[in-house]
Amino acid sequence: MAKVKKESDRLTPRYDKMPAGVPSLIDLHVGKRLRQRRSLLGMSQEHLGESVGVTFQQIQKYERGSNRIGASRLYQFSIILDISVAYFFEDMPKDPQTDGLRLPIGMADQPQDQFESDTLARRETLELVRAYYQIPDPMVRKRILDLARSLGGAANEP
Repeated sequence: MAKVKKESDRLTPRYDKMPAGVPSLIDLHVGKRLRQRRSLLGMSQEHLGESVGVTFQQIQKYERGSNRIGASRLYQFSIILDISVAYFFEDMPKDPQTDGLRLPIGMADQPQDQFESDTLARRETLELVRAYYQIPDPMVRKRILDLARSLGGAANEP
């Protein structure tokens, strides 16, 4: 007997299972957000791992998307990193399988720049933001921001 498809079946997005050894694009995004927040706080992978009872190697796997983060672990990370669980899913494409993200071949086959292409995810950017907010005087911070803007504008001039 043939299965009759319901109208609701056609309207529900279907997420295909990734081949073995290939991380889901959602897992890659969540891992990237984990790394971004951890780095912004200046926390080491080892310290974060100790906080949730896993090794720093496991944190590396989470951040690369090669190991999926379960709901309870995601909740633990949100408490430790002082963010909402929703933070991990912010800025994610509506349909991560088709919204311009290329299908990963495998972690060893990925150029490192794919993981560093987002300006906000770069270590240099995170260190700059961290140093900026360590400046206690708001007027000094404003002057540094004005300086950075003027230097950035000067770089764009011929």
